[in-house]
Amino acid sequence: MTVSPNLTLDSLQVLKRFKGVVAALIASAALSGCGVVNNMIYKTTGDVMQGFSRDHTVPYLLESDDLAMGCAMSEATAPLLMSFGRVTSEPDQLAVMLYLSAGGCAEEKAREHELAGLAAMHSLKAVEAEDAMIRQKRAYVLAAKRYHKAWQHHNTFYGKPDDGECPGFDDDMDEFIYMAGLMSGLQALNAQVQSTASLGVPDNIGSIVARATSCLDNEKWWGAPMALRATVWAMIPGALPQGENAFERLERADKQGEAAGVRLPHVFHAIAALNQGDSEKVKAVIRGHAEAINDRPADWDWRFVDAMATDMIVAISDRMWVENTGHRTPLGQLGSFWDDQQEEVETMDLDDLL
Repeated sequence: MTVSPNLTLDSLQVLKRFKGVVAALIASAALSGCGVVNNMIYKTTGDVMQGFSRDHTVPYLLESDDLAMGCAMSEATAPLLMSFGRVTSEPDQLAVMLYLSAGGCAEEKAREHELAGLAAMHSLKAVEAEDAMIRQKRAYVLAAKRYHKAWQHHNTFYGKPDDGECPGFDDDMDEFIYMAGLMSGLQALNAQVQSTASLGVPDNIGSIVARATSCLDNEKWWGAPMALRATVWAMIPGALPQGENAFERLERADKQGEAAGVRLPHVFHAIAALNQGDSEKVKAVIRGHAEAINDRPADWDWRFVDAMATDMIVAISDRMWVENTGHRTPLGQLGSFWDDQQEEVETMDLDDLL
C-alpha cells in the first residue's frame, strides 16, 4: 500500500497544531496557577497589614505628639493601605483614620494660606491677599473631599448614624474610631463651607452627628461627645433641645477634658464661641487651654489627640493675632493677647536716697 505524500503532510500539520494547543493549555494553566497564588499572597498580606495598622500603628501614633509625622504618614501610606481593598475586604475602619488625618494635612495648609492672606491685608497688599485666599479655598476643597471620604467609610463600616441604632463596639479603639468618624463628618461640612464650593457634602451632617454622639461614653472620652453635641446645638438654629444650655455643657466638657489630660473639648468650645462672634469667650477658652497644658501633662495613650487640640487652639489664636497685629501668637505666649493690660509694676522713688 502506498502512502500519499499529501496525507503525510496533513498529518504532520495536525500534529503540530495539537502540540501548539497543548502548550497553550499548559502555559495557561501555569499562569492561572500563578495568578491564584499571587492573589492568595496579596490577600494574606492585605489582611495582615490592615490588622497590624489598626492594632499597632494607630495606637503607636496616638501615643506620639508629632503631628507633622502623623500627617506625612497618612498622606504617604493611604494609597498603599487602601489598595489592599482590591484583593481583600475594604479597609473601611482604617480609612476613617487615614482620610481624617490626611484631611487635617490639607486643612493645615488652608490655615497657613489664610494667615498669609490676613497678614497681606494688614499690610494693605491687596493682590497678595487675594492670591492667598484663592489658595486657601483650593486647600479647603481638598480637605473637604478627604474628610468626606472618611465619613463615607465610617458609614460603610458602622452603618449610617441616622438609622437610629448604635453599633456594637468590640474594644476602645473601635469606639474611638467611631468618634473620629463623627468628627470627620463635621470637618467635611465645615471645609466645604470654607471652600465656598459645592462638593456633595450633605448639609444635615451636623444634626446626624449630634444624635450619634449619644452612642459614646462621655466620661470615657474626656467630655468630647457632649462637647461635640453642644457645639452643634450652638451653631445650628433650632437644634438646641428645650431646657439645655450649650455653653454650660461646653464648660463642663472643658473640665472633663482638663482632668483627663485630653483637652479636645476646648476646641469645640472655641469653635462655638467663634460662631457666636464672642471674641472675649474665645480668648477665655484659649487662656484656659494654655493654663491646662501647663498644669497637667497629656494622657500618654492619647498624646496625639491632645497635641492636635493644642494645634487647633494655636491656629485660632494665630488668626486673632494676625487680624489685629499682622503677626502670629508670639512664641511661648499662648493665652496672652495684644490688648492685654500690662500689670503695674511697683517702683521705688530713689530721689530720697540721693
